Amino acid sequence: MALVLTAQEISFIPRLLPQSFSLYSGQITHVIGPNGSGKSTVLSILSGLFDYSGSITLLNNELGEYDLPSLAHVRSYLAQQDKPNFSIPVFQYLSLAVSALQNVDMTQLQRALDEICQRLDIQDKLSRNIQQLSGGEWQRVRLAAACLQVWPTINPQAKLLLLDEPAAALDIGQEAAMYQLVRNISQQGITVVMVNHDLNRTLREADNVMLLDHGQCVAFGDVEQVMTVERLQAVFKTGIEKIEHHGMPCLVFVD
Repeated sequence: MALVLTAQEISFIPRLLPQSFSLYSGQITHVIGPNGSGKSTVLSILSGLFDYSGSITLLNNELGEYDLPSLAHVRSYLAQQDKPNFSIPVFQYLSLAVSALQNVDMTQLQRALDEICQRLDIQDKLSRNIQQLSGGEWQRVRLAAACLQVWPTINPQAKLLLLDEPAAALDIGQEAAMYQLVRNISQQGITVVMVNHDLNRTLREADNVMLLDHGQCVAFGDVEQVMTVERLQAVFKTGIEKIEHHGMPCLVFVD
């Protein structure tokens, strides 16, 4: 695995206290913790769009040295946001995701678009106006755009996909499809960092976990190392038991 990003003592006081970590190609890292613990702050800093203290090296270059078009070539960032004020069809919105890329192979673009839309079940939404979409439909369209931007066959420079609560507004079937798509992207060598609230999904889907509490990184590492019952109970302030269900680890929350 190739080193993609190194963060040294990054912080945004008081929302995020200094922390350091490294991210490698093809790995999925889940950022978990209670509300207000700094999860979204971590992703916003890694996106290169917000101020921070410390140092971040992305592909051997300082993050601050990238201009916006260069950033668009190497990383994609799905933030938490409402629908924009403008009104355009879904297909046009998706085209914005690759607008900064040069020399895009249109055949490969169509194949990538077809696969992503099929996986997220939005093929029939392409001609719809984004203002006419439900919350779940809009989230899947946004997710499709974020994935399209870093799809390796159309953007070989892409290395990093940042997703802030991508499961928001999705039903359980759509959520399962989203996790499958994210795993598929990681298997193509893309590093994925995502904020997640479903701890059982993190147990099954993540390669690494960053556990935050009150802006502090309590632990960072592989799932088994970080997600101990004792540590999760201390951070989330609730009773937790870990059991096996059909051969899979599962967390049960108890009073």
